Amino acid sequence: MNFDIINPATGAKVRSYPAMTDAEAARVVDQAAEAQERWTNVSFAERARLMHKAGDVLRERAEEFAKLMAEEMGKPLAGGVAEVNKCAWVCDYYADNAESQLAPEPVETGAHKSFVCYEPLGVVLAVMPWNYPYWQVFRFAAPTLMAGNAGVLKHAANVVGCALSIESVFKQAGFPENLFRTLVISSGQTAAIIRHPKVRAVSLTGSVGAGKAVAAEAGAVLKKCVLELGGSDAYVVLEDADLDVAAKACVAGRFVNSGQSCIAAKRFIVVDKVRKAFEQKVLELSRQQKMGDPMQKGVTVGPMARADLRDELHQQVEESVSKGAKCVLGGEVPAGPGAFYPPTVLTEVHPGMPAYSDEMFGPVAAIIAAKDEADAVRIANDSVFGLGGAVFTRDLKRGERLAARELHSGAVFVNQQLKSDPRMPFGGIKESGYGRELGPYGIREFVNIKSVSIA
Repeated sequence: MNFDIINPATGAKVRSYPAMTDAEAARVVDQAAEAQERWTNVSFAERARLMHKAGDVLRERAEEFAKLMAEEMGKPLAGGVAEVNKCAWVCDYYADNAESQLAPEPVETGAHKSFVCYEPLGVVLAVMPWNYPYWQVFRFAAPTLMAGNAGVLKHAANVVGCALSIESVFKQAGFPENLFRTLVISSGQTAAIIRHPKVRAVSLTGSVGAGKAVAAEAGAVLKKCVLELGGSDAYVVLEDADLDVAAKACVAGRFVNSGQSCIAAKRFIVVDKVRKAFEQKVLELSRQQKMGDPMQKGVTVGPMARADLRDELHQQVEESVSKGAKCVLGGEVPAGPGAFYPPTVLTEVHPGMPAYSDEMFGPVAAIIAAKDEADAVRIANDSVFGLGGAVFTRDLKRGERLAARELHSGAVFVNQQLKSDPRMPFGGIKESGYGRELGPYGIREFVNIKSVSIA
């Protein structure tokens, strides 16, 4: 079996990679486990030195990796460079902070001495998607390795080159051989790796369906998993919002990564009083997006990663329109090669439409009217997802109240586009998954939190 890499901008095959056999993949896990047994005794200072070096390698090779992303999954070059540099940031963050985040914590119990300490688990499997092929791996790998674990990566089938290049970063940085490895395997081979006795936990970023499948496999063998799944993030625009700020953040948040992001701004929920003015500003900014070859400078919207994903998105748009939504921009599959879909804006979106309730994983914005604040909050929370969101208001106390207490998701930003940050925990609720990545919470997901008491 081979993995054929298809350039989504042209539809042409660019390379092919042979898949590992089940035995070969199992042997990689065994090798990672052997490396981890030695790595657990390496000091934090030495781990940090190597992780900083990994960050340096990423910055040195940022343009190379950006071109690889453009070729394999269609990311515009500027976005690719930014993604790689963000990976370097997360490496530096954990290099600088892991030791303090995992330091023993004293506890008063009446015993002579009591404390909580953190031990690595062993080998952790990462099952990762194609949309941020470097960032989603490094936000797992940096804390996992700094905590003393080993990592094995099962990446998406269309970004095998990216996956292998990530392994090369750790090799070039000087990490021990086999401490981080890429498994070139199919989804059908993943269950056997989860069941491998030396795999101790699993981290998955992907679809709800993939999350449920991995959780079932991990649960059957009593292994912890962290799941970051889909999202349908609501950006709530209230009557007192600065509409220029709101429209700019909404459009940037919707079309980032050609709309293929779990935390993209997918639903714009706007109170009636300002809806028409807001719609006009969104249209003006959306028309400024430039769709085209991701290798060309200035392109902001590249092709979708695969033609089947583009076709599925178009079906969601057509169904929404057939049920009463109004397409005021885009909405047509362009002629010619590639998996392109234009920046699209839907208004008059109501319950019962895919644009209202489903995740639209591509460059399609849905504008939903709300009567007032309470109605906007109700609509925002009327979703099976709960990954992220935003609220726009000039009243910062109002925004803080809504973000902290009213809007139900793993993160809510006020008057700004939602973004992941190495310093802040990241993850969702409901069908957006469970567990957290990033920040001090992320590094503690894959450790044994051990209580020690001495009489």
